[in-house]
Amino acid sequence: MNRLTTPWGEFGLTRFPELPRDTLRAWDTADEYLLRYLAGTDGDTGPTDLSGTVVVLGDRWGALTTALAVRRLDQLRAEPLVQITDSYLTQRATRANLRRGGADTEAVRLRSVRDTPPDRIDVLLIRVPKSLALLEDQLHRLAPAVHPGTVVIGTGRVTEIHTSTLRLFEQILGPVRTSLAVRKARLIFCEPAAGRTRTASPWPHSYALPDGLGAVSGRTVVNHAGIFCAERLDIGTRFLLRHLPRRHGPEHVVDLGCGNGVVGTAAALENPAARVTFVDESFSAVASAEATFRKNVDVAAPADFLLGDGLSDMPAGTVDLVLNNPPFHSHQATTDATAWRMFTGSRAALRPGGELWVVGNRHLGYHIKLRRLFGNCETVTSDPKFVILRAVKR
Repeated sequence: MNRLTTPWGEFGLTRFPELPRDTLRAWDTADEYLLRYLAGTDGDTGPTDLSGTVVVLGDRWGALTTALAVRRLDQLRAEPLVQITDSYLTQRATRANLRRGGADTEAVRLRSVRDTPPDRIDVLLIRVPKSLALLEDQLHRLAPAVHPGTVVIGTGRVTEIHTSTLRLFEQILGPVRTSLAVRKARLIFCEPAAGRTRTASPWPHSYALPDGLGAVSGRTVVNHAGIFCAERLDIGTRFLLRHLPRRHGPEHVVDLGCGNGVVGTAAALENPAARVTFVDESFSAVASAEATFRKNVDVAAPADFLLGDGLSDMPAGTVDLVLNNPPFHSHQATTDATAWRMFTGSRAALRPGGELWVVGNRHLGYHIKLRRLFGNCETVTSDPKFVILRAVKR
């Protein structure tokens, strides 16, 4: 466990799930910079008044929320502290870090990006997300609660803050300026403009799929902001759709890391007798998958839409087929930890004879992990960039 030092104390923080060999921290210099500024130790403006309704958007593992919750313990009349995130894993990490830090967990409201925002926001703190679309969507959704006196501060690594980032703040909320870079992190200061005309978020987006993708050719997919490749079909998923297994009869299929749900929807269309479960850790992804499924499949078709840490909550031995396009990034860090958990969770959830189908970049070497875990791994097909692998639970 790593310890975050702040002007308000030191906190032992972890990501979720807690992995003994995980060397990635639950915060970075952008979080530290913002906390120092709020405490008045990094600037000449003095401490920020945090007694009103404080909203923390995009807190990655709960570092900001935990530190602020402990800071406000002595403010008996403090208004709500609200964390808004698109990540189920972030919420799990935040709950654990709040308990570990001795914070009043009842005074913190954990909300998703799909929930209704607060009616009034006095301090809006934004950890700039990787997805510009998610930032756009959330600024639109939060703007009606922002007033001219709202303190709006964004934070991020220098490589995460672009001209397009600042333009979104200006267009939706008001004028911006940025701080100097400190340890490769920067702050964004935004002054909400009075009388600004509010417009609705342009999300979700929908588009029609091209031909040549089997059962979903020409179908429409629905994409909420923030999901992977929300404005087009990524080439890995396209490759998997062209080579999905042809199966028939009643069986339980899981679209693991479902994104917009196009893979699971294709499986349901290909085999109407199947029950499909869509699983993702992103609230927006699960909402997108359900919208895509309902738009293309008979309303009576059985399906489940679950938030989760891979298949950790799936009963063992209950799945016939898992379809998976695993991510190899966790925010800005490149890691195979998520893929490994998806593979191990799949093996536990599969029945004997059940299959895991994985698409991935050739260079990632997933076949080595699958062979070690399942004792077998077959290459279904490949091209110069991608490979589709099949592992069977014996």
